Amino acid sequence: MIIVGMADSAVAKKPLKLTTLGLGSCVGISLYDKSTGVGGMVHIMLPSIEQARSKDNIAKFADTGIPALMDAMVEEGAYRHRTKAKIAGGASMFSFNSSTQLNIGERNVAATKKLLKELKIPIIAEDTGQNYGRTIILDTENGELTVKSALKGIKVY
Repeated sequence: MIIVGMADSAVAKKPLKLTTLGLGSCVGISLYDKSTGVGGMVHIMLPSIEQARSKDNIAKFADTGIPALMDAMVEEGAYRHRTKAKIAGGASMFSFNSSTQLNIGERNVAATKKLLKELKIPIIAEDTGQNYGRTIILDTENGELTVKSALKGIKVY
């Protein structure tokens, strides 16, 4: 099991598993190429690197972390045109203001979907939004994404 930390990413080949813990407003993006058994995961915290003061960690942002993950997977043998995505997270953890400007979870999900569309990577499963945290596990043996949450139990996509 490879643990992907917050604002971190990793690539693995079957039979390894990748996991990231404690997705609240952050989004966990898992990419998988079934034909090669190469999978990757990135735990993004923010939609865009543009207005960031510190730009040294590209895995922190959807607009830089997702393309970098895809590039790393290709280096390990994955094919871009065969890669599929499953995403989770993007929760609204605080209900003090429903303003879209402040709802970082919604903004992270929107940025993730936009980037995946630009990269022509289809999203085949999604467990996003709501008001609870999640932990995800990508099994590179079969591409299954397990989503665990204290409130909703375990779901497998």
